[in-house]
Amino acid sequence: RIPGVVEFSLCLFFSKFVCYTFLYWLPYYMNHVHIDRSKMPVSKKDAALYSTLFDVGGVVGGVTAGVISDRTGARAITCSIMLLLGIPSLWVFHMYGKNSLASMFSLLLFTGAMVNGPYALITTAVSADLGTHKILRNNQVAKATVAAIIDGTGSLGAALGPYMTGIGLQDTSQWNIVFYLCMAALFVATLLLVRLCVKEACQLKQCTHNAKH
Repeated sequence: RIPGVVEFSLCLFFSKFVCYTFLYWLPYYMNHVHIDRSKMPVSKKDAALYSTLFDVGGVVGGVTAGVISDRTGARAITCSIMLLLGIPSLWVFHMYGKNSLASMFSLLLFTGAMVNGPYALITTAVSADLGTHKILRNNQVAKATVAAIIDGTGSLGAALGPYMTGIGLQDTSQWNIVFYLCMAALFVATLLLVRLCVKEACQLKQCTHNAKH
């Protein structure tokens, strides 16, 4: 058994659950939002255009997560911090994103970075790390299996998220359901990494102690 495969696989499940929910649902949501108390909602064209900012933020978040985790070696801690920050950012976006275009754009970018950052990190660096674990030695088949387990589990979340959103959202008065569902998913994803975070924190503490002596 390779340490971290189960935790990161399940974390990716909930992370992609949120990412793909927003990917498919966000344009629909924005098409029904009245920005800055406007009498007219955002047009379909503009809603599709604005929603891409969530993915732009994801690019920034992925690069940021990669740089931080490479410098610290703390993959799980990096993912956990970003996932935790993603929870309040979803709530703030829901409550205040429609106040103005500026607030909507900035919150979309930040939320996208916090939600997509861990997703990008797990599917790349973390998957590569686990695939080259010393337990596997030079077993190329096992390396591919580890990557498939992680990405496959995440894909289940990507399929389930939009499906559950479609079931739970019967009309536009139930926006809260989607946001609370996504916030809960990010919270569970963070909890799944607690054990690995503790382990990494101890390793960082030991490295710091050794450096001083």
